[in-house]
Amino acid sequence: MRSTGDTEGAGSRKGTSRTLALTICSAAIGGTFQYGYNISIINSPTTYIQNFINSSCVERWGTALETTQLTFVWTFIVSAFSLGGFFGALLGGPMAVRLGRKSSLLLNNSFLVIGAVLVLTCRLAKSFEMLILARFLVGINSGVSMNVQPMYFGESAPKHLRGAVAFSSAVFTAFGIFLGQIVGLSVLLGTEPHWHYLLASNALPGLIQLVTLPWFPESPRYLLIDRGDREACINALKRLNNGKIPVSEMEEMLQEQEQLNSTALKCGVTIWSLFRNRDLRPQLRTVMVASSAMMLCGNDSIYFYASYIFLQAGIPPQNIQYVTIGTGASELTASILSNILIERVGRRGLLVGGYSLMCCWTIVFTAALVLQSQKVAGMSYLSMACVFSYILSFGLGPAGVTGILPAEIFDQAARPVAYMVSGSLLWLSLFAVGMLFPFIVSGLGNFCFLPFLAVCLSSAVFLGLSLPETKGKTLAEITAEFDQKNGLKKEKQDVQENIPITLNGQLHDGGSFGESLTEPDCQANDKA
Repeated sequence: MRSTGDTEGAGSRKGTSRTLALTICSAAIGGTFQYGYNISIINSPTTYIQNFINSSCVERWGTALETTQLTFVWTFIVSAFSLGGFFGALLGGPMAVRLGRKSSLLLNNSFLVIGAVLVLTCRLAKSFEMLILARFLVGINSGVSMNVQPMYFGESAPKHLRGAVAFSSAVFTAFGIFLGQIVGLSVLLGTEPHWHYLLASNALPGLIQLVTLPWFPESPRYLLIDRGDREACINALKRLNNGKIPVSEMEEMLQEQEQLNSTALKCGVTIWSLFRNRDLRPQLRTVMVASSAMMLCGNDSIYFYASYIFLQAGIPPQNIQYVTIGTGASELTASILSNILIERVGRRGLLVGGYSLMCCWTIVFTAALVLQSQKVAGMSYLSMACVFSYILSFGLGPAGVTGILPAEIFDQAARPVAYMVSGSLLWLSLFAVGMLFPFIVSGLGNFCFLPFLAVCLSSAVFLGLSLPETKGKTLAEITAEFDQKNGLKKEKQDVQENIPITLNGQLHDGGSFGESLTEPDCQANDKA
């Protein structure tokens, strides 16, 4: 007969593949996939949408908009997605707490459906305002999913796969970008008669999620710690681990539950209380910098304004749509590679290394643009290579690791609020870059990426100094390293690490987990 520890290590690795993989695909196809998809599909029909805006104005007022007015309206349509994402980030935390992670993702699809209806009818109504509202609603959907989905993955995955599973959010984001670029080609939906179908096509992945996700389990941590339903938690763990219960992970959840109960924090964490908590300020500061830098580094500007960048690099206009697909393929390739490396290299190495490489490519890209303006041969191709390398470096680290951090360095009570803060900063930063980037290009010309160089350099230095490695560590160990890095000494650390919770011992509330582990089906699995 195998011991419990033996079966936990071997059995969990063998048995987490099917249900966990299907859960990931179902949650992500209507989650972070939507974020990437909706970033990319707005780029190809730019001219057609601008023509629609002008025709709407002519129909109503008898005159078209001036060039500056048209640029402003178009930029606002693009940036309405970011504004919606900001409100979605604020909404995602309360939804995750009150409804649960899975139910929040399911309800979130209602924003997509309404947005698709608005897009499909805006041409008939001759109203570009409906398009703005649709993009705002789609942004809310992405804001909620960007917060809730990493929580769901981080709380459902086995410990030895937690980083890879959480990083799969970035893989699906990159896949969404790549697929959106393909669907937006002029030979498919990126044409004048079909652009509204292109923008409404985001409803299809949402419908797939609505059909499939109800069949998969809720987050075990949410079931145990937030709802106090130990039986449902055990059932969810069994489904995600092929009928076996990971003992060490259950102990960790029980310990965290006891800590929250003993400190009266289970229902008391708000944004204000999180900012006032001195013990969590290093973690909060790290997440805020990482979330802001993820958008301020300028990577998503390539997808919003790909045409501007490649025209600046000297690419012929007729080839830009195909070159843009290469950017999505680059990030998808990098995110898959990073998903493989994250449990080997670690979170901190990928994050700092990614920003460091981005600094290097920014310098080379700027030099190439300057030389290109002086008619030096071959510089346009070097510029394009630098853009691809920049995206690859972003996909290797910042794209995925940033979303993992709140799930790994905050406890169950503070985690939703931490995601609200990080998500709000992420979307506000994306909105700022989306609004300012065209003016940065026109104002700085060949030096348009220098502000992003400053962001990448400062982020690499700050995160390298403040962020401890979180790979394979418990929350208590990560918290202790944060305290050590920031010179904090917490007297309660010894108490937290020695709470008397064992598999066969009695909890403070009088319940025994040992009885739950000795159910007949668990014993049968251990003997197998």
